[in-house]
Amino acid sequence: MLWLALRFPALPLEIFSRGAAAPGLLAVAASSDAHAELVACNRKAHDRGVRTGMAVAAASALAADLRVLTRDPALERAALERIASWAIQFTSAVSIASAAEVLLEIEGSLKLFGGLSRLWSRIEQELDLLGYAVSMACAPTPFAAQLFTRSGLPVRIQHNDALCVSLAQLPVDVLDLSSESNALLHDIGARTIGACLKLPRSGLARRLDRELLDKLDRALGHIPDPRLAFVPPANFTATLQLPSPVAEAAALLFAARRVLAELTGFLAATGKGAQRLCFRLAHEGLQDTCINLDLSTATRDLEHLTAVLRERLGRLALPSPAIAITLECKLLLPLAARNLTLLPDAREQAETIARLVERLRARLGKDTVQGLDTVADYRPEYAWRTAEPGARDHGTWLPLSRPLWILHVPRRLEEIGDLPQHEGQLTLLAGPERIESGWWDGNDVGREYFVARSPAQSLLWIFRELRAGGGWYLHGYFS
Repeated sequence: MLWLALRFPALPLEIFSRGAAAPGLLAVAASSDAHAELVACNRKAHDRGVRTGMAVAAASALAADLRVLTRDPALERAALERIASWAIQFTSAVSIASAAEVLLEIEGSLKLFGGLSRLWSRIEQELDLLGYAVSMACAPTPFAAQLFTRSGLPVRIQHNDALCVSLAQLPVDVLDLSSESNALLHDIGARTIGACLKLPRSGLARRLDRELLDKLDRALGHIPDPRLAFVPPANFTATLQLPSPVAEAAALLFAARRVLAELTGFLAATGKGAQRLCFRLAHEGLQDTCINLDLSTATRDLEHLTAVLRERLGRLALPSPAIAITLECKLLLPLAARNLTLLPDAREQAETIARLVERLRARLGKDTVQGLDTVADYRPEYAWRTAEPGARDHGTWLPLSRPLWILHVPRRLEEIGDLPQHEGQLTLLAGPERIESGWWDGNDVGREYFVARSPAQSLLWIFRELRAGGGWYLHGYFS
């Protein structure tokens, strides 16, 4: 077996800071008390002298504009579970090892992803897209991989022969022993795992109650080390706290894209696509602002989802600054993988049209963008109807030849000697086509339609009224 350990040392800070591209001075304290210690701070705060372990009051004295947030273990756990759900796209054997560690058993995935180096790079790049800094290590046992990440060593050990040599160099502090055990080992000069391995096992068992030996045996693979497999939730919900209030809706796209990246990873892991999404923007003292994305087809394409959301945010006015973003999937559907083709086929063309419609609706409104379908009625005014774009009843009656541009209200034409005029005298090319219909609904018509050509060589669709005074009318343009 081959295990890849992911450790997130800055997770307490990242659940707040990854919602902005360049947050200001930011730190996270263990509690809301003024004497509480800082558990994390970002680079800008570090450059001003703020350090982990410093009291909040002391840090605020160094940097007056430092924003101190209270650590939220529930948000950290939720973020780690979303990372575990995202990681299932690489292997089905994913386990949450601690408050900041995720384990992946990847031996069966190496061939699929092109080897360890390519898989390593892809995971690292995608985690950076999600906004997480990660320490990674690979080893034949899960606990050994954890120990290397705790030491900050990005090792890639694939064979048991090299495992013992590499583990021997690690300090005993990474074993996470009790304070009494650590003190005892330091007193006898055993400060590395290699030094512990040289000591008599019986003596270590008597003094440390097998705590040390059990951990060493698990790391070396001498005893089983089963891990509980993580099971992703049935639906996706994610909340991202913003490091500072955001007043412009368009500025929320950076944070929203990171949540969408988590969503697409979850969808890839579960083999599903999202067709209905809901973004909730939280405000201080006001109700949440809801943005619903109704897609024509299920998808897990990050770029398409980002483009649709960009259009919606571009025309949204916030009632007050947003302080958090929550993304919830309202409708998930199975989405099977498909083979790619050299040239676009009918399915790809249909997807392209559907995505264009979704972007137009996001910008202009759902009711503004509609498709057209035919209706079995000879009257031109009633021979069409609005429909969902791309949806058409192929069994519907199709009318005779009609121009694509039909006037909403027919326009009366001048006559000279009973001949219709439009930029000069019109020449009748085809017709008449007599339409007498509509007596059953009170909108009856009696007309004779002709195809006519104007002196400017444009083709017109005109008719002669057979009732109520007669006359010639322009009803549409062919070209």
